[in-house]
This record gives sequence, C-alpha cells and structure tokens, in this order.
Amino acid sequence: MKKPGLALSLLPIILLVTMITIGVRLFGDEISSGTSQISLLFATIITSVISIVLLKIPWSKIEEGMMNHLSKTGSAIFILLMIGALTGSWMISGVVPAMIYYGLKLIHPAVFLVVTYLLTAVVSLMAGSSWTTVGTIGVAMLSAGQILGIPTPWLAGAIISGAYFGDKLSPLSDTTNLAAAVAGVDLYTHIKFMLITVTPAFIIALVIYAIAGFVLPISSTTNIEANLGSISSVFKISPFLLLVPIFTIILIVKKVSPFITLFLSAVVGALVASFFQPELCKEIAGDGIEGGVVYFVASLKMMYGSVSIETGDAILNSLTATKGMAGMLNTVWLILCVVTFGGAMEASGMIQVITERVVRLVKSTFSLVGSTVATTLFCNITLSDQYMAILLPGKMFSETYKKMGYEPQLLSRTLEDSGTVTSVLIPWNTCGVAQSGVLGVATLAYLPYSFFNLLTPVMTLLVAAIGYKIKRKL
Repeated sequence: MKKPGLALSLLPIILLVTMITIGVRLFGDEISSGTSQISLLFATIITSVISIVLLKIPWSKIEEGMMNHLSKTGSAIFILLMIGALTGSWMISGVVPAMIYYGLKLIHPAVFLVVTYLLTAVVSLMAGSSWTTVGTIGVAMLSAGQILGIPTPWLAGAIISGAYFGDKLSPLSDTTNLAAAVAGVDLYTHIKFMLITVTPAFIIALVIYAIAGFVLPISSTTNIEANLGSISSVFKISPFLLLVPIFTIILIVKKVSPFITLFLSAVVGALVASFFQPELCKEIAGDGIEGGVVYFVASLKMMYGSVSIETGDAILNSLTATKGMAGMLNTVWLILCVVTFGGAMEASGMIQVITERVVRLVKSTFSLVGSTVATTLFCNITLSDQYMAILLPGKMFSETYKKMGYEPQLLSRTLEDSGTVTSVLIPWNTCGVAQSGVLGVATLAYLPYSFFNLLTPVMTLLVAAIGYKIKRKL
C-alpha cells in the first residue's frame, strides 16, 4: 500500500464538489432526488479506482471502510424512519393541527420566529437530540409559521438554530458526550466551557430573530380566522391532543432512547386518531373496509405511506399532506451514498494526508483552534458525517493540544463548535440531508438564516484570538 499525495487526495473531493455545483445549477432543489446520489457514487468509484490501481489498496479494505461507516449510520436511519411515521400519525390524529391551531391563536406573528427559536432550544435541551426536536415540534412550528406568511427559510433557520443549541448543551446529546470523550474531559466541564462561545452566539441569534419578526414583510394576506376555521372543520381540535407531545417529553425526560421514543409516540398518535378523527380514518382506510379494521388499516397507512386530506384550503392541503416512512426513503438513499463515499475516502488514507498538512500550520492558539475548525469543517464536507467530523480531528489534534499545554476542554469545545453545528449546513452531510428532508426545505435555503449555527464557529475563533479563559501550561 502506498501513501497518497496531497493532489491525489484532493482529486475526488474537487470532482464531487464540481459535480454537485453543476447539479445545483441544473436541478435546483431537486438535486437530492438522484443527482447528488449519482455524484457521490461516481466520486466513490473514482476514489476506489485510485486506491486500487495507484495506491495498491485491496478492495476488501475499501469495502471494510464503507461497512464501518454504514454500521455507524444504522441508528440514524431508523430514527429517520420513525420521524416519518410520527409525522404521519401526529398529523392525521390532529396533534400537529392542534399545535398549529393553538399556536396561531396564542402567538402573535411578530414574535413567532423568536418563540420558535426558544421553544425548539428548550425541547432539544431536554431531548438531547436535534433530530427528534426538528421532527416533532419543529414540523408543527414550521407549518404554523407558513400559515402566518412568515418566509419558510427564516422559519427553518430558527428551528435548526434552536434545535442545535439545545443539542450542543444537553448532557443527553450523543455528540456532546462524544466530543468530551474524544478529548478526555469531564462532560460537565466540557458543557460549562462551551457556554463561553455558545452564549453570545445564542443571544445574537435571539436578537436577530426578534428584530426580524417585526421587520420581515409578510408575504401572505391569509385570513388567520379562516385558517382556524378550516382546521377545526376538518380536525376535531381539543387540548387533550396536546397530551401526546407531553407523553413524548416524559419519555425524553426518562431518557428513553430516541428510536423507542419516536416509535411509541407514533403509535400513540395513531391510537389517538381512532378516537378523535374517526371520519378521517375511514377516508384513509378506503371503501370496502368496515368495523374496527378501519382504524387498524388507517393507522398503518398514516405511518408508512402518503396521505393527503382535502381541507378546502390550498395552504392547509399542502401542510397536512404526509408521506410517512416511505417519504424518508429518498433521504435514506442519499445517506447511504454519503457514508459510502466517506468510508472510501478514509480507507484510502486521503483524508489523513490532507489533515496532516493542516496540522503543520499550527503555531499559536489562534492557528491551533483555526486549524481544528477548518479540519472539522473539511471532514463534515468530505466524510459527510458529524461523528467522523468530531472523531477524526479529535484524534489528530489531541497530542498537539497536550504538547502545547492546552487544557483538553479547549479541544472538546472546538470540535463541537465547528463539527456539530456545521453538519446541518452542508447539503450532502447526513444531518443536512435528514433535516432538509424532514422539514421539506432545501439546506441551502435555510443556511443563511441558521444564525446560531453560523455564529458559533465565528465565536470560537474570536475567543481564541483574544485568548479569553484559555489556559496554557508552560
């Protein structure tokens, strides 16, 4: 086996970025429907050919790298499928419509953005999962905000920002625990140290969303009362429906795994539909099905397949249409292609070569933190996985931080400030793919409005530049 050179290592990445850039120009928002997948698979083949022919790396090693990446993605795929099932059952049961209904009645349009940001932040902090937050409360707030006429990219940006703030600071978060473990630092020391960079980013984003709520031009002149009437005419709205998300929050507090939490919540939503929306269940089940079988058939359909409801309102028709678990399959397809490329790049040694060159540039606190941020972002782009974007740079820079006398929490904070929050901003990263799929908003559309995610790496670099609270053992 030979070690690849820098130019050779960059070749598959340049090829992939070029293909995806062309794809965006030609296909726009439809790029994730097949173009990105083909681009990723083509880049994977090029990486494999280079590895086998020029680097003398056996196919078995490349395949092993792919399988290792795929095995780490299994839980994320199952969670995505459960989010699809939950979205379907919560919509038909009236849970999401009830949340939209009460949200429209109680929250003034001017503060809707900032409330969305704060609400998703709190839920994510309790859940320890941005994915769970976006797939539940995020979907409901997006739909309600769209009815109010708030621009969809702004709504998605506020949801993403709040969800990833809570994810970063929650002791239940897998990425928070991973970053602390990789750097060898106590979990709560890591969280406390993150507050130095996270707090100003959170506050600045809060101010932006608060101001935006008052100055954004509302594109829709829809009569809110008419929308409320349409919702209540199709769904039986009751405060008791809100017990379902409360049940989900209880599971979260009890630290039940995200997969089981989402599955049980989806099932409870389907059961609630039988009691609160019997007419809708009969409509979904179809002709020729009678008795209790109606509710069983409707429950399965709403969780696995596409369901559309005629509300008499075009906006509500689009908001209440769900695709269930089947609607997540395109996202799963893209994730499989993403991790396959990342596995091939790591097995070839190309990622290691590029990152080693970055380490050589380290000479000061700012260059050390800056190199870590750049490497983590690079791994998010090339390996397309937030876990690898934390693990690989963490292993690479660990000894460098020790030799230069820095405390390990500086490394753990930098990994999270640049790895976790930027993963969702990259269209072909597993997080970007998942969240854009769940919300139905293109990654590049919400990216400019995900202020917390954009500001956090900047704050990391700023704090490093001034050396605030950064201790060094001389």
